[in-house]
Amino acid sequence: MLLSALVLLTLSLDACGSSYPSVGHRETLHIVNKMVSPDGFQRSAVLVQGVLPAPMIKGTKGDNFRLNVVNQLTDDSMERGTSIHWHGLLQRGSSWADGAAGVTQCPIAQNHSFEYAFNTGNQAGTFWYHSHFGTQYCDGLRGPLVVYDPHDPYKYMYDESTIITLGEWYHLPSPSVGIIAVADSTLINGKGRYIGGPLVDLSVVHIEYGRRYRFRLISVSCSPNFMFSIDSHELTVIEADGESTLPARVGSIQMFSGQRYSFVLHANKKVDNYWIRALPSSGHNGLSTGYANATNSAILRYKGASLTHPTTPPVAPSNLLRERDLHPLVNPQAPGHPWPGGADVHINLNLSLGPTGFAVNGKSFSEPPIPVLLQMLSGARTAKELLPAGAVYTLPRHKVVELSIPGGLIGGPHPFHLHGHSFSVIQGAGMDALPNYVNPVRRDVVSIGDAGSNVTIRFKTDNPGPWIFHCHIDFHLKEGLAIVFAEDPANAGSSVHPVAWDELCPIYNALPPSSTSIHLVPSST
Repeated sequence: MLLSALVLLTLSLDACGSSYPSVGHRETLHIVNKMVSPDGFQRSAVLVQGVLPAPMIKGTKGDNFRLNVVNQLTDDSMERGTSIHWHGLLQRGSSWADGAAGVTQCPIAQNHSFEYAFNTGNQAGTFWYHSHFGTQYCDGLRGPLVVYDPHDPYKYMYDESTIITLGEWYHLPSPSVGIIAVADSTLINGKGRYIGGPLVDLSVVHIEYGRRYRFRLISVSCSPNFMFSIDSHELTVIEADGESTLPARVGSIQMFSGQRYSFVLHANKKVDNYWIRALPSSGHNGLSTGYANATNSAILRYKGASLTHPTTPPVAPSNLLRERDLHPLVNPQAPGHPWPGGADVHINLNLSLGPTGFAVNGKSFSEPPIPVLLQMLSGARTAKELLPAGAVYTLPRHKVVELSIPGGLIGGPHPFHLHGHSFSVIQGAGMDALPNYVNPVRRDVVSIGDAGSNVTIRFKTDNPGPWIFHCHIDFHLKEGLAIVFAEDPANAGSSVHPVAWDELCPIYNALPPSSTSIHLVPSST
């Protein structure tokens, strides 16, 4: 089966002419361990279809996705259970398929499979998929997911589209990295170099003079944010996190974990090679300080250019995209009344770090023994009844919810992601940020910024189910930086889940400790 899947990947690669292998919206995904060396250092990883980067999953607006996940993991230095979250897809009527272990399902045990089935509804744009169990996606289980719109309002602006993923890579398995995660390298489309490492091949993005390209830029990072730019080229942003925006011309973009942007690049410069740059906010051995030996880099190559590295020197980021300059293309007004206090439910979230981990309003989140959705289906309706105690907030249906989150928590800035909803960023990060109720950007991941920031977001409770709201620095989620919104608990069971979903918990809970324990690997440095 795995061999045939790889053949299909190859055929898809040849057919689309892209640097990214791809599969369709009805597919079997084999999750396997395999040795890889994306930056020249060899280690075992967790891969989809045995490839890194993971294949792009593609579909069309309104498609019914059916994705059968087969768990073939064996390496005890990493998690051997798994679950997959389809990041940015709202799962209306299918909360059981959201993929968050401990919230909407139990993990898929090794040597078992589970099929996720959901409809994209009215959504189209740039998404991604990744493990939502432990810190497993940091070990390689992460890839792009694109839902194409046959009536794309910006189709006139570009001739072709392609993918750029930004992520970091660790030479240790993620369970051995620790809460203070310091990456060894930056991977752009799955390739990179580390300080002092071999000069392995970099990713090359091929373009042709005169053509216009829609780049779908995805941060698959587990921890650092990236300052992204392409030498000598302007970027026209037209999408943020699956939501079309009014065009915004910029020179650089700060990418936080889980965020996506689409930008249009006009290939109108001299036929040559140009650096694609993604400088991380942190890294091992000075990785975050520059581009020595082409670290943190890929190559934009015009057709007809020499097969050599670019020679352009690095410059300071210019014309940085500001979140407040992004506005939705359609239905721009934030929900609720356009003034302070104009929501139905107001929740202030105070974040902290203590000796036992992170906490939100004094409570640390840990995966409960029974997933929150199963608790709700079993009759639990109130915050007092739902586990983990103090980390679940019940929300009534058809109300406007406003969250306020101060910045400045150690280890930040922290990007927060809400499952089940996009939200309007009423007030973004930065001490100079002002409230915007008229046309604030709508997205599903927002940085809460540094000390002095007070990020405020709004969303409407129109999607029953348990939705986790968490820091997308995966190591921080593992240490408790999350809460769950139990939205409209009485109607959480309105979506019909398959029998196989009911079987996940008994199968996983019956595993012996030897099948779930992790062997930590000591650092060699």
